[in-house]
Amino acid sequence: MTDSFITFIGIYILTLFKFIAGPVLGFAAGYPPLEIIIVTVLGMMSSVTVFTFLGTKLKKIYQSKFGKSGKIFSKKNRKIVSIWSKYGELGIAFLTPILLTPIGGTLILVSFGTKKRKIFSYMLISGIVWAVFFSFSIDWILSFPFIKDLLG
Repeated sequence: MTDSFITFIGIYILTLFKFIAGPVLGFAAGYPPLEIIIVTVLGMMSSVTVFTFLGTKLKKIYQSKFGKSGKIFSKKNRKIVSIWSKYGELGIAFLTPILLTPIGGTLILVSFGTKKRKIFSYMLISGIVWAVFFSFSIDWILSFPFIKDLLG
């Protein structure tokens, strides 16, 4: 395997858990924006796929093991419900790459009973939009001469 492919796989694995890792590490590795977008969306959608199908099972296991007792109205839960009530599935999907992890956003959508097709569609659109935005933003910001001088 070449170093470039190993780097690509490493970035892909990190984007399974944290979306922003794709654009930042992709740029640091010297990938062009299109490759950064591809690896970032692939990583995110891999997590979305796995946790969409496992989410319901994980929820049942968690509830059987720990019961439904616990802090239902935590500060975090209130924020999620507030976003859900204002913006719905699209809002959660839109905010997943920047505020949540791909896993967290998917599990929230699954827990609210969103249909799998909607989860895949909304998360794919959100992932592409944010990957394009971050990839080109990082490329643009780091192209300024004074920033190039700072970075060496």
